[in-house]
Amino acid sequence: MAEQPLVLRPATPSFTSPLFTVKQVRDERPGRPAVAWLLPTPPAAAKAAQPVDLQGGTEAALRQFISRTLPARPTRYGVTLRVRECRIQETAAANGQAAGQLNVHLAFDWVNSEGRTITLTEYRGGARYLRPLADRAVVEPTLRQTLLGGLTYFNTWLTRAAAHDVRLATAVHPTFRFHTAQTEADTVFYDPARPLAWADFTGQPRPKGGRYAASVFPSFAYQGRPRVVNGVVELELILKVFVVRSSSWVGPGQQTAEHLNHEQRHFDIVRLVAERFRRKASPDSLTVEDYNSILQLQYLKSFTEMNRLQEQYDAETHGSPLAQERWNRRIEEELRQYGIKQ
Repeated sequence: MAEQPLVLRPATPSFTSPLFTVKQVRDERPGRPAVAWLLPTPPAAAKAAQPVDLQGGTEAALRQFISRTLPARPTRYGVTLRVRECRIQETAAANGQAAGQLNVHLAFDWVNSEGRTITLTEYRGGARYLRPLADRAVVEPTLRQTLLGGLTYFNTWLTRAAAHDVRLATAVHPTFRFHTAQTEADTVFYDPARPLAWADFTGQPRPKGGRYAASVFPSFAYQGRPRVVNGVVELELILKVFVVRSSSWVGPGQQTAEHLNHEQRHFDIVRLVAERFRRKASPDSLTVEDYNSILQLQYLKSFTEMNRLQEQYDAETHGSPLAQERWNRRIEEELRQYGIKQ
């Protein structure tokens, strides 16, 4: 006589407002065997454990169990529940009883706003029981409470992770701040109110007869500080446009206003390039999955642009006051257009 299937009943969760709904259930157990292997009732007590499945099959029964257990309301995260293991194995125990061992392994997947499937977390649970051979009443409640434990675990995990786990974010909102505080002895950070002075050129002058009377060493960098707030990556980017004093030098007797203006324009060019880099890093251009690599690529492109402009500037202005004046006007106009200078 075939064993009657287990009828999995709905449970009552301890949480009232889950952050998730289960959109799909997938049975990924190898071979999809019966969920339970139970010892038969007397008088066939000597037989080995017999396969007993959930009524309607594992996927259908779990889908029905979840739909009846969790409230039907819109949630932020629709997930796929993958059943990696769900097995009850009984063995004979003393005093004519059956000893049951239940093991459950569940995985929770989510498809983010960019279409990428992410395994958020996994749950492993288990339980043991003893029952008389003639009474199977304990079997289904044990399975039911273990499955409810998996849903409770995931809701607790999700509640905590949603505040900080970048994988759960649905968008990136960058904000930018230019560092202007003069906080390092060997570094001058770009500040329109604080132009370069000859005192900033502390490097050893090059031998006489070289091409240049002075040389400045400007560059720029950025630091990112991401945090997840309500499913959004709030990305604070701190941009640093700077001159390294010890790498900047001026030759003896070359500390003229014209030469200082030339070196200041090198610094201004870097600030303009950094501004263009900032404007390229818009929310539409950044994805949750790849915002770091996108920023790095844009930074490398901007760094290349900076070097190209510096070389062009030097090549065009060397020995030409008229070209220097043209660059002065061009740079000043761009600084005002970007709001860097009034």
